[in-house]
Amino acid sequence: MKAADIGNTPRLLVTPGEPAGIGPDILLQWAANAVTDFKGRVIAIADPGLLNDRAKLLGIPVAIHPVRNTAEACSGRLNILPVDLQVDSAPGRLDPRNAPYVLETLSQAARLCLAGEAEAITTGPVQKSVINEAGIPFSGHTEFFAEVCSVSEPVMMLATPGLRVALVTTHLPLRDVAEHITAAKIHHCLQTLHRVLQNDFAIARPHILVAGLNPHAGEEGHLGTEEKEIIRPVLESCRAEGMHISGPLPADTLFTAKYLETADAVLAMYHDQGLPVLKHAGFGRAVNITLGLPLIRTSVDHGTALDLAGSGRADDGSFAYALEVASQLASNRKKPISTEGYA
Repeated sequence: MKAADIGNTPRLLVTPGEPAGIGPDILLQWAANAVTDFKGRVIAIADPGLLNDRAKLLGIPVAIHPVRNTAEACSGRLNILPVDLQVDSAPGRLDPRNAPYVLETLSQAARLCLAGEAEAITTGPVQKSVINEAGIPFSGHTEFFAEVCSVSEPVMMLATPGLRVALVTTHLPLRDVAEHITAAKIHHCLQTLHRVLQNDFAIARPHILVAGLNPHAGEEGHLGTEEKEIIRPVLESCRAEGMHISGPLPADTLFTAKYLETADAVLAMYHDQGLPVLKHAGFGRAVNITLGLPLIRTSVDHGTALDLAGSGRADDGSFAYALEVASQLASNRKKPISTEGYA
């Protein structure tokens, strides 16, 4: 696709994240190798000087093209919507004075998508600690976009080729997980996951596997009662609504070919039940997708890697896959996903 062609290709916004981390590196590395053949208009919201300086340091011959709005963006090149750093940034050296810059890139991306001026956002890694050190409360990308979009309960899903895993609970201490496994929350997660698989992944009748909470899915109540009392009744209710769901299944056998070869996604009860399997299967080529927002948001599956920033040793595989998935979802989406929370 020619750089001069604008057409109807998806407009994909990129926020490189923490300027001292590897976010700028992986964006530039990807652009040098893949932007000319990518089926989408990639628009980074970033400081042009930061990207030019990092490109020179890395020896990457990438031309960046500032634009005033997303309508000016062309495919086949790296477009930039300029946002100025507060202070100069050096690789590996955090500076809380640049926290407002990071949040401004996220705010602009959200506003543009909600206004219909872009189709998706792919986020680079941020350093939550330095944003909080700047006196700005910040829990993470998911919570930030949920607040901007007035969504009370987004759902986290990670995906790698051949496997998608969504979570009922996310960043909780293990001792607190059981009390957060409620019928309402499981129902909300399944409804959201089912809707996104249909609308964004273009799967007409998705098959979802649901893990039990306890070993052996509770062993009929001998190893825990959550399956009998909470999970199973919700799954029966969802089946009555027309969803194709299997479970609750023991997590130690669910992630085997016998089950996965017929499934479109897995719903795990907690973070370390589902994500170790997914990251073992596809670390470096996995993507975090926030479900239940009125906008499409994908993200890399790694952190800022300050020790690698500016070294040329950062791996852009997860970023490349996050952009690929964002483009796919933007092309598939039929209608905005409902932002109504669960009852």
